[in-house]
Amino acid sequence: MTTHVRKLELKKTPEEIYTICKDYAMCSILDSSLVGDNGRYSLVGLHPYLILKEEDGITYENGRAIDIPFEERLNAILEENRSDNLSVLPMIAGGIGYFSYDFGCKFEKISLSHPKEVRIPEALFCFYDDYLILDRLKKEVYLASSKGLPTWEHNIKTLLEKLSHPPKPQGAVHRGAAQQSFNFSREDYEKTVKKMIDHIVEGDIYIANLTQQMQVHCEMDAFELFLRMRKTNPSPFGAYLHYGDFEIVSASPERFLLIKDGMIETKPIKGTRPRGKNTAEDRQLREELEQSGKDHSELLMIVDLERNDLNRICEAGSVKVVDPFAIHSFATVHHLVTTVIGKIKKECSFDQILRAVFPGGSITGAPKIESMKIIDQLEHSRRGLYTGSIGYLSFDGSCDLNIVIRTAVIQNQKHHIGIGGGITCESDPAAEYAETLQKAKAFSDIYWGRDYCASINA
Repeated sequence: MTTHVRKLELKKTPEEIYTICKDYAMCSILDSSLVGDNGRYSLVGLHPYLILKEEDGITYENGRAIDIPFEERLNAILEENRSDNLSVLPMIAGGIGYFSYDFGCKFEKISLSHPKEVRIPEALFCFYDDYLILDRLKKEVYLASSKGLPTWEHNIKTLLEKLSHPPKPQGAVHRGAAQQSFNFSREDYEKTVKKMIDHIVEGDIYIANLTQQMQVHCEMDAFELFLRMRKTNPSPFGAYLHYGDFEIVSASPERFLLIKDGMIETKPIKGTRPRGKNTAEDRQLREELEQSGKDHSELLMIVDLERNDLNRICEAGSVKVVDPFAIHSFATVHHLVTTVIGKIKKECSFDQILRAVFPGGSITGAPKIESMKIIDQLEHSRRGLYTGSIGYLSFDGSCDLNIVIRTAVIQNQKHHIGIGGGITCESDPAAEYAETLQKAKAFSDIYWGRDYCASINA
C-alpha cells in the first residue's frame, strides 16, 4: 500500500478542524488535548473503506457476517496491508476503533451474567482512506491518504475548501435539566466494597477494580460534550467517535498499550487524589499520594500483573519497570503511574498480544481471571465499553491504545459513564465511594456545575 503524506498550509485550531470533520460518516477523532510526552499528536479518520466489528459474538466486515473470530480477521487485515511508515508521524495508514471490556472477557472465558444494556458492538475498527494528523507541539497539520493521486488531490481540495469556512461550534447546554441515576446506592456500593475485601481476606484475590455505572439523560450534543471536556479536563488519550446510532466521548488519562519499533509499553494508574482548591492544598494532596503506602502497594500489585502479562509475549529478560510511582496531574485529579516496557517476540502477532494482555490489569485486578469472575458477580451490570481500550492500529505494526475511563457512550440521549477504583484490604468503603464521585467530576462539572459532586457527597 502506498500512502501519500502532505503538510497542509492550514492555520486552524483543532476545534475548528474537528467541527468540520465530525460531519463525515463514521468520523473518528483521537485527541491529545493535554500536550506533553504522551500527547503530542491528534488523529482524524475520514472516508472509511473497511468497517470491522463484533456484535453479539458475530464478526461483520462491511456489514456482512463472516465466520472468522474478530481478532483473527483484524490481525489478517493488519498483516495483509503491512507497510512501512517512513514519516515522523505516529500513524499514516491503519484503523481507529475500540475493544470493549466485554470483548476481552471471552479471552479469559468469563461468562457474563448481566444482560446487555447499551446496544453497541463489542469491538469495532474503521480503516480510513484519509487521515488528518495534527502535530500539537509544532501546530502543523498533515494529510495522509492511501488513495491514488487524482483522488488524493481531489480530497485535499475538498477538505481545504471546507476548512477555509468552518462553522462555529454549536451545542446545547443543559446544566440544570440533566437527570442522573446510578446503578448502586451509596449504601450498596459500600457494602459491595466490604464483600470485595472479604474475597481479599479469604485469599481469593489481592486487589480488584470495582465500578458503578452513572446514566445521565440529557439533550446535550455529544460533540459539544467532547469540546467542553477537552477544555475543562484535557487529556493525552481523548477521543470522539461517531458511529451513527451511538457516539463515544473520552478524556482518558491512561495509556494501555504503546507498540513501536518492536517495543511495547503500558502505563497502569493506581492511586487518586482530588486537585486542591488552592496551591497549598493541591501540594498537600499530591504529597499525600506520593507518601501513601496503600496506593503504592496497590500499584505495585498491578505492575507485577502487567509484567507477567508482558512476559508472555516479550523476549526473556526484556520486561522492565521504568519511572516507577510517578505523579501525573490532571484537571480534577492526581494519579500515581508506573511505566512497564518490553521487547516483543518476533513471532508474536497482534491478536496473540491482545489475547495475552487484554483487558488491562489496572481495571481488573490480581489474579486477573479470578478478579474478573468476582467483578461479574458483584457489579450490577455489564461494563460494556468502560475499561476497554480506544486507539489506533497502524499498518507499520505500531499502535497506541488507552484505557477507557472518563468516557461516555451516548445513545438515545442517554450518557452512559462508568466510574470506579481499586479495592485492597486497606480500602475504606466510604472513601472508595467518594473516589468514584471525584472521578465523575470531569463530566458532572459540565452537566451541573462545579459544586455538584460536593453536594451529593455531603
